Amino acid sequence: MRLSHVVIFRLSTYHACEGSSLSQAHPETLSFPGNSQSSSGRNTSFGFKTVPEEEKETLVKGVFDSVASKYDLMNDATSLGVHRLWKDTFVDSLKPGRKGPMRCIDVAGGTGDIALRILDYAREKYADRETTVEVVDINAQMLSEGIKRFKKTMYHYTPQISFHEANAQDLSPLQFKDDTYDLYTIAFGIRNCTSIPAVLREAYRVLKPGATFACLEFSRVNNPLLNVLYDQYSFSVIPLLGTILAGDRDSYQYLVESIRKFPSQPEFAQMIRDAGFTTGGDHDGGAWMDLWGGIASIHTGVKV
Repeated sequence: MRLSHVVIFRLSTYHACEGSSLSQAHPETLSFPGNSQSSSGRNTSFGFKTVPEEEKETLVKGVFDSVASKYDLMNDATSLGVHRLWKDTFVDSLKPGRKGPMRCIDVAGGTGDIALRILDYAREKYADRETTVEVVDINAQMLSEGIKRFKKTMYHYTPQISFHEANAQDLSPLQFKDDTYDLYTIAFGIRNCTSIPAVLREAYRVLKPGATFACLEFSRVNNPLLNVLYDQYSFSVIPLLGTILAGDRDSYQYLVESIRKFPSQPEFAQMIRDAGFTTGGDHDGGAWMDLWGGIASIHTGVKV
């Protein structure tokens, strides 16, 4: 593949839950899809609050509209900066490019930090300049931050990277076809989705047989002392940092609460299996790998 081969970053916009036609826009001109509405009558969690399912998407969008320009700073605050090491470990564990070029989809990956790590890893470790990553996010402002990031890299305007605005729970089968991808990644994003099972079902659908689903997410701390210290930091310090660094306490409070509402490692592993994936055993080093005592975990599953 020649480096002179140029394509335009693609930002596909459509209503999250309505099968409307797709459109494409230049990355500097982002459009926002309308919010989908439903009358399911079901409730879900928004942090520690209970809200109708159809409202959560709008509420989460408001949070990430607020924090998009300071997303890395937000992750630094919630993880004491360790999220950068966790993301490195996440990508290293997947070894993209080891078996040849891959077609990857990175969901809830708007800012592009996982996609950039995947492409750098494949290039630096295996001299692979053919692996591609399609970054998918429901939030156009997050995608805008990712496009800015990639403008500073060698991958900008190459076929190796593209950005798409879409709902992880309801990917368009016209664009995100069945049995297409070699690797599906989602980092620190699945807990913000209204229906985790729906996200997992879509992941299973778009992956090729034998391909890997990989999720990096905040999880349950398994050391009682560390858990107490982490809780104190999370609920006392992180919202305060949100006020000081971003002028937004409420968004940071939600992010802390959303971490506590996320299923435990065994519960999430079972959800992955329920979607059709096969996993390792229900223990650290099996279905998941704990990072820093379970503050975060890497979950993987293989499509059979």
